[in-house]
Amino acid sequence: MNEGRRSVGAVRDQASLCYAVARPPLHIITLLILPLPWERRAPARQKPPLQRKSMRHSRRSIRLRGYDYSQAGAYFVTVCAQNRECLFGDVVDGQMVLDDSGRTVMNVWLNTPELRPNVALDKFVVMPTHIHGIVVISERGRGVLQYAPTGPRSPSQTIGAILRGFKSVTTKQINELRNTPGAKVWQRNYYEHIIRNDEELNRIREYIICNPARWDSDPENPNARI
Repeated sequence: MNEGRRSVGAVRDQASLCYAVARPPLHIITLLILPLPWERRAPARQKPPLQRKSMRHSRRSIRLRGYDYSQAGAYFVTVCAQNRECLFGDVVDGQMVLDDSGRTVMNVWLNTPELRPNVALDKFVVMPTHIHGIVVISERGRGVLQYAPTGPRSPSQTIGAILRGFKSVTTKQINELRNTPGAKVWQRNYYEHIIRNDEELNRIREYIICNPARWDSDPENPNARI
């Protein structure tokens, strides 16, 4: 009987010893607290990481699905140089100074209404790496600014067609100027925003006018101090 008690005690001592050896030091033990059954909840949906608002635009399609961009209205557009290169001049003391390529961009942009009578131009600015502008597609010729789209037009009068023509002409002229046949001047895509009302129009006008003064912190500036 005593031997049986000693055997049981020995087994218990041996088990305690094994536990003491296997147990990690107290300072590295991780305590896991599980919720009670009635406290358990479905896992919350993960929110996408916040992204800083920027005028830097990706190459993926950024237009509204199903929206007819030939409809009358005002549009804020941005077209960026290939690889955000400073191709069109420089900003000096808060003022944009165009080089020959920049002047070509400006002249072709200003010529747009001559080629498309239903298109009018509002504020715009040519920057070293891009151009910002407000394009107005009017219902019957120039001078009628409408914010609410009113009806479809020919595909040749869409914002996409207008900007494709602009990029094609400027690319050809700039490559002739620089003797760089076939070189890409613009990014494939572009950015546009539908202007809904007077308040938004005036805010975008101010943004365009002030763009050169803010060049040092402009996300489209490859040397920006952000």
